[in-house]
Amino acid sequence: MNELKKPLAGLKVLELGTLIAGPFAARILGEFGAEVIKIESPDGGDPLRQWRKLYEGTSLWWYLQSRNKKSVTINLKHAEGIAIVKALVREADIVVENFRPGVLDKLGLGWEALSAENPGLVMVRLSGFGQTGPMAKQPGFGAIGESMGGLRYVTGFPDRPPVKTGISIGDSIAALWGVIGAMMALRHKEVNGGKGQVVDVALYEAVFAMMESLVPEFDVFGFVRERTGNIMPGITPSNTYTTKDSRHVAIGANGDAIFRRLMRAMGRPDLADAPDLAENAGRDARRNELYGLIGDWVAQQSESEVLAALAAAEVPGSRIYSVADMFSDPQFIARQMLETVKLPDGRECRMPGVVPKLSETPGGTEWIGPALGEHTGQVLAALGYDAESIRKLRVAGAV
Repeated sequence: MNELKKPLAGLKVLELGTLIAGPFAARILGEFGAEVIKIESPDGGDPLRQWRKLYEGTSLWWYLQSRNKKSVTINLKHAEGIAIVKALVREADIVVENFRPGVLDKLGLGWEALSAENPGLVMVRLSGFGQTGPMAKQPGFGAIGESMGGLRYVTGFPDRPPVKTGISIGDSIAALWGVIGAMMALRHKEVNGGKGQVVDVALYEAVFAMMESLVPEFDVFGFVRERTGNIMPGITPSNTYTTKDSRHVAIGANGDAIFRRLMRAMGRPDLADAPDLAENAGRDARRNELYGLIGDWVAQQSESEVLAALAAAEVPGSRIYSVADMFSDPQFIARQMLETVKLPDGRECRMPGVVPKLSETPGGTEWIGPALGEHTGQVLAALGYDAESIRKLRVAGAV
């Protein structure tokens, strides 16, 4: 029996993006079989190549973010470079871009121009504020989207200024919405025989869409959700605690039956059976008392003792994992969430496994982020350019 292809095999994606949001969206498509052609400037390429920790001059993040992609260098300020992009667009199913709105139009690569070349094209456009509205043409990164979208305001402790999460979560959330939108646009073409369309993702809206009951609670009750540290008022008890050996453990015991099990594990059957604590509203009314009791219980034990007691009582709990914890964790290992690749010099390197896990047609890593322009000749040849034409394009500075 022939091995099943990845689910997006045969799909062609053109990436006109840099750094995080656009490239992350294209990365996901590539992990599940799409052919992703990444257009980079011949002058250094995507700045992500030089971000964070470098190994032998190249970012380790780059090798992850650009796995399964083909790197093609094209000068978008050169007429012949633009012609190559349009030729690639004619064969593409999806274009992913995260330029500031208006930039591609000035280059002759806006939606109207590209859809004229390929009426079936789906164009995923990721930007700070979307393609319309008074702020559309302003620059906006993930940090701005997280701030405007409401996430930063509710993150942190009430006696301190707002804080960010430890990653560029706004960009990543936007990328996920972009992929979802692309899949829906392709499904529309399949079901309705429709033309292509624009998937317009604003970073602030991508974050805003994740903000749970923030909007109706304000509209109905005038309630403004504030920073509450590691707890969430109204959902009790769920918090992070410090153990005797100075480790940190998260415990989520906000289910009615789970709460009772935790109290019994703590030696407090009186609280397990207390009528006013049987439901969440009653527990939330006594949350400070409960958090104090749980905190004291945790503080008297080591991390391993706390986790063992929680596991025995079937109470959701976890250490707060560092990456070092992940590398030795049996769950990460069993789920193959740390896959091994080889860097260009042959050194082995662990990277995150592909998510989500499909039972029949899983995604995977075919190769890590390529060298700048590594696939330029190959891709141009597939478009019909012969070796001499490619040489002239290089001499002219078009590629």
